[in-house]
Amino acid sequence: MRVVLQKVNHASVTIKGCVVGQIQQGYMLLVGFAPTDTDEQLDYLVHKIVNLRVFEDKDGKMNYSIKDVGGAILSISQFTLYADTKHGNRPGFSKAARPDIAEPLYERFNKKLAAAGIHVETGHFGADMQVALENDGPTTIIYEK
Repeated sequence: MRVVLQKVNHASVTIKGCVVGQIQQGYMLLVGFAPTDTDEQLDYLVHKIVNLRVFEDKDGKMNYSIKDVGGAILSISQFTLYADTKHGNRPGFSKAARPDIAEPLYERFNKKLAAAGIHVETGHFGADMQVALENDGPTTIIYEK
């Protein structure tokens, strides 16, 4: 499982001209799955993400988590995180989980984030999406489990 986390001031996802998810302060997550990913990995990354301390306190130190600041998450499925670019110029995606495996994992991941007390917005799995965001910091963190 791979997650690219960006701390944002705001983010949104649009499909066919309609905004289907949007947040203010929080995280925009790009989330990709491998065929062997498990619920144990989902639990681990949910714990890491909701407890990550990258929001500044009154002294300007990164001391607060998303829970501490009342932030939200925009979660976007992103199978291209498993692109293999070693050969040729067209990426291969054989290391990414097939949709029948990845979609249930993505849905469970988002439900686990919500169960941890975070408001979660999403795009639509497998859709052609346009994502807009204002990265805060910029702060970008990559997780792999």
